[in-house]
Amino acid sequence: MDAADSGEKGSAPAPRTSRWSRVLVKLSGEAFAGDSGSGLDGAVVNALAAELIEAKQTFDVDIAVVVGGGNIWRGMSGEGAGMDRAQADYMGMLATVINALALQETLERMGQPTRVQTAIHMSQVAEPYIRRRAIRHLEKGRVVIFAAGTGNPFFTTDTTAALRAVEIDAEAILMGKNGTDGVYTADPRTDPDAELLEEVSFMEVLQRGLGVMDSTATSLCMDNEVPICVFDLLGHNICALLAGERVGTVVS
Repeated sequence: MDAADSGEKGSAPAPRTSRWSRVLVKLSGEAFAGDSGSGLDGAVVNALAAELIEAKQTFDVDIAVVVGGGNIWRGMSGEGAGMDRAQADYMGMLATVINALALQETLERMGQPTRVQTAIHMSQVAEPYIRRRAIRHLEKGRVVIFAAGTGNPFFTTDTTAALRAVEIDAEAILMGKNGTDGVYTADPRTDPDAELLEEVSFMEVLQRGLGVMDSTATSLCMDNEVPICVFDLLGHNICALLAGERVGTVVS
């Protein structure tokens, strides 16, 4: 029986083996805004979703996502304007839910089953965060988006990414940056002598204040031996990382 008779003609190729079997992708809120700097840019959200779907279709890998909310609201900005920090942080958590729902809608419109889980209970729009349920969704091939941070003020979404990665047994955090292709010795936008660091240790990040993640998130990754890959978000870099290519900066 040939391929046509067996129904195999035109079938999708088998997924490739990934460098890691489960990863957590951290998307900054600013990435959702595109060049405008705030709000949601539909074309950018489409591009982000397409990158994630390409990775799912190409590799045998579980993908979870943590989204920021800086394109809509930043708790630190509210505090700077005289607002109570805890209240401002809760507003920031709600901003991450908006981004998560936008990404979910785009992913599912493109055919990728997705679940949003929030650390703040809002049953009309998303599931509550339940670790075992999240892992089960991943095992079923769904992309799981974690929103509303940790559910507590005074913690960043970087800390959320580190915490959720450890909880779901992710083997790496892929930290997509908007317009930044890795970790530098200084800010490349202001220092022409800044050099890209291909590899750096957690301790160096903490001691030199390199700004990969906040110190709480960095320490949590270091204690649990979860490497962080910092890379430019757009440009098929997620697939390159999963294929084992050297992209951006590895913190380990």
